[in-house]
Amino acid sequence: MLVLASASPRRRELLAQAGFAFSVRPALIPEDPRANEAPIAYVTRLAREKAEAVFREISSEESAPLQVVLAADTTVTLDNHILGKPADASDAARMLRLLSGRTHLVMTGVAVVTPRSAEVAAEVTAVQFLTLSDREIEDYIATGEPMDKAGAYAIQGRAARWIPRIEGCYFNVVGLPLALVASMLESFKNSDTFCP
Repeated sequence: MLVLASASPRRRELLAQAGFAFSVRPALIPEDPRANEAPIAYVTRLAREKAEAVFREISSEESAPLQVVLAADTTVTLDNHILGKPADASDAARMLRLLSGRTHLVMTGVAVVTPRSAEVAAEVTAVQFLTLSDREIEDYIATGEPMDKAGAYAIQGRAARWIPRIEGCYFNVVGLPLALVASMLESFKNSDTFCP
């Protein structure tokens, strides 16, 4: 059985869209970056820690069947600086001003943990933003959409109008690079512990 170690509704929707059967069990771990931690190291570490934490929880339960645990973590980076979820409206405005008129990277770390192994990989997508006016930023923040999103925007939401070009996986920017996930899970498709 596949377990998604995430509370993200976007990840649940994407995994279901791709045709996977799974249950959801969010991982409750600290998500702060370490001092001088590179963005790619940050997302892959968090993905692995989330998957391992949920795998340990499930494994400790009586008569728990063997599981395949999938976890992911996404961040936005600009000039190698991590732009996580905004703390408040002013932080969201700060991030959107930084992204305005520039190309940034969206990185997602993906981890798959099974009784036999742990695999970790990452996907990187370049996202170009148009130049935003202060009014556009203010109006967007007023919708509430940026508040729980890395980099303070949702490509699948209202911010789509400011993104003329991406280079890489669109689903990565939403929060789960489906082709990467499918290839990582492929080796488990004939296993008794996993049913796609």
